[in-house]
Amino acid sequence: MTPTTNGDGRNTRLILASKSPRRASLMREYGYDVRIVESPNEEPDASAIGKSPGETAEAISLFKAERVATLVGNGVILAGDTVVARDGLFFGKPVDRADAHRILSSISGTTHEVITGVTLLDVTTNRRTIRHDVTAVTMRPLRGRELETYLDTGAWRGKAGAYGIQDKADAFIERYEGSFTNVVGFPMELIVDMLTEWNIAPTRDGRQTSSDS
Repeated sequence: MTPTTNGDGRNTRLILASKSPRRASLMREYGYDVRIVESPNEEPDASAIGKSPGETAEAISLFKAERVATLVGNGVILAGDTVVARDGLFFGKPVDRADAHRILSSISGTTHEVITGVTLLDVTTNRRTIRHDVTAVTMRPLRGRELETYLDTGAWRGKAGAYGIQDKADAFIERYEGSFTNVVGFPMELIVDMLTEWNIAPTRDGRQTSSDS
């Protein structure tokens, strides 16, 4: 199969604008071989953007993609950003243990939304597609010692909402409605649909191939 993207015959690399091992692992589980390039700039504060949760997650994902575009000469950049929202409040990644305690105390015993914005950006043509996915997650109430024990594990680090459904925090989750992989870190159903629209299909050779090759 000829490695192409967008149906125009150009070779391309699929570049993941993230240092998240969970996102890289999900992409590879779905058969996409990605080059990792981390955004060189601190991402904006979600609560300061002043948009809806979906618009905010999309805006930050675009910010990441555009920053990485300045570092690479060509390729298709895939970027994502996840926020947790409840009653108009935004919760991103905790900065420290105390912040993780604050976040988990705020969403404990609630149904909140996990929203991931996703951007595809072609560095050469500037073509872009930007969307988001939402999963409703119901978390049971966390009691004092149980919360402290979880915080002691450090599993909250680097996770929006200070928890990961795929690790020790899965015991806190009563149910969810929507994409499971979205809560893990990347809404793979949405991402596969977006890549398919761009004629980018999984491959084993480190490049992406046209889905109709």
